[in-house]
Amino acid sequence: MRKVAQPLVVRRKFTVEEYHRLSKAGILREDDRVELIDGEIVEMGPVGARHAATVKRIRNRLTPIESSGRALLSVQDPIRLGDFGEPQPDLALLRPRGDFYAAEHPGPEDVLLVVEVAETSTDYDRQVKVPLYARWGIPEVWLVDLEQDRIEVYRRPSAEGYQEVQMVRRGERVGPAAFPDLVLRTEEILG
Repeated sequence: MRKVAQPLVVRRKFTVEEYHRLSKAGILREDDRVELIDGEIVEMGPVGARHAATVKRIRNRLTPIESSGRALLSVQDPIRLGDFGEPQPDLALLRPRGDFYAAEHPGPEDVLLVVEVAETSTDYDRQVKVPLYARWGIPEVWLVDLEQDRIEVYRRPSAEGYQEVQMVRRGERVGPAAFPDLVLRTEEILG
């Protein structure tokens, strides 16, 4: 039996600049739920009511940090990770900057905490996005797992992933490492 040569399939990665040009050209619309992950344009699923309510609760609890001027609270806004990445985490605490990042999206050095809320995307967030944030040195990530009713806290990033992982369940407390004075009950996040 003779072997038939298979065509070589090569994925083409988009740069952040190309990704933005697709938007300016109208190929991607402002209301498209997409993000750029390692050069691939990934469509995000619709936001359910529980997911949206969780984001609002967390935003409400993190607002005092922003009001005090110690950080900026970013909600579903892009973070630039090199030439091939621009994820849009549900929330992020950023280092304060006078221009509120008008000149450019924040980079990994600007991020103090990323929060991803997962209702149907838990495996993707855990297997793709959390390791991506670790590779870029994001110091802390919270994965709010609505299916398992817990918060996964990732700290101490390295190229191999986060070196510290903690599962925080109902009845326990959690707080951003950058702001040890802010301690939240899990019920304040999970509802």
